[in-house]
Amino acid sequence: NFAILRRKSFISGLTIIDDGDVWIGDHTMIGPNVTICTTGHPVDPTYREMGAHYSLTIHIGRNVWIGSNTVILPGVTIGDNTVIGAGSVVTKDIPENVVAVGNPCRVKRAISERDKEYYFRDLKIDLPYTLRENDE
Repeated sequence: NFAILRRKSFISGLTIIDDGDVWIGDHTMIGPNVTICTTGHPVDPTYREMGAHYSLTIHIGRNVWIGSNTVILPGVTIGDNTVIGAGSVVTKDIPENVVAVGNPCRVKRAISERDKEYYFRDLKIDLPYTLRENDE
């Protein structure tokens, strides 16, 4: 099967274990050591020994940011504009416009107007200056 990568998506050190399709939207950023797994196996050892498995499509929306060392499991949909925190294990669908973290990954909060102020820890970043540097 295959992964569909849209334009201007940034990916570093991604592993896709695919027996099903993976759809990745425009402007999506995927950090290092992320694993996307479309396939799984039954718990029963007899079925595993026989090679039984299942595959479910994964959909990652537009403008999503997936932090490093995240694992995304079969059948998951991640909504547009969502941020998945580093080290998360995404076992269920995550809606659009939220920050979600953890194992299992859960919605922490909605993305809001407050997020237009650009901080790293307690340091306010000059976003217009940063964007100007990228244009050069």
